[in-house]
Amino acid sequence: MKLYYAPGACSLASRISLHEAGVPAKFERVDLRTRMTQQGYDYNSINPKGYVPALELDDGETVTENLAVLSLIADQHPALGPGGQLGRTRLLEMLAFISTELHKSFKPFFHREASSAERERAAEAIADRLTYLCDRIGALYLFGARFTVADTYLFVTLRWAMAFGIRVPLSLLGYFERVEARPAVRRALAEEGLAVARPLPHSEIERTATAAA
Repeated sequence: MKLYYAPGACSLASRISLHEAGVPAKFERVDLRTRMTQQGYDYNSINPKGYVPALELDDGETVTENLAVLSLIADQHPALGPGGQLGRTRLLEMLAFISTELHKSFKPFFHREASSAERERAAEAIADRLTYLCDRIGALYLFGARFTVADTYLFVTLRWAMAFGIRVPLSLLGYFERVEARPAVRRALAEEGLAVARPLPHSEIERTATAAA
């Protein structure tokens, strides 16, 4: 199994999930500007969509789209899903929300041509969606005490929010730190050369929130 990734991209969620599942996998970096892989292959020939992640299975099949990759990992390793009669449905519901409502809202921050007004609107939308998720955090994670692939995806988007100075609800900071402290998460961050985030002091968070409002 091989995961094609870009450091800090949403593919980080897939890498974390593979480590959480204990799945032995290879990881090949993709330059998203040139669409070339670390080994010199044209990434478009692997995934014509041109973005990560792409998960190459042992039988030669390739799965793309983060939601699909994470869902596949949870299907094969049920401990990374919520469990229960509607567990798979609830997981897909949460992954779809994070993908379409949260992840997609970051688009202006990833495109240089976006205006400051577009970024301000995006920051407001992201902050609103994060506030919605505050009420969905269970005892420890999105589905209570059970860590799932949805938590890996939310963790990645929270890293982006902090990097772009977007208002993050105070109640999500403890959640972020719990996820970041997990060994599989620390391992994935180290493998991609990513620093452990240092949440801002509350006074600085309030200043950031005021600036983003």
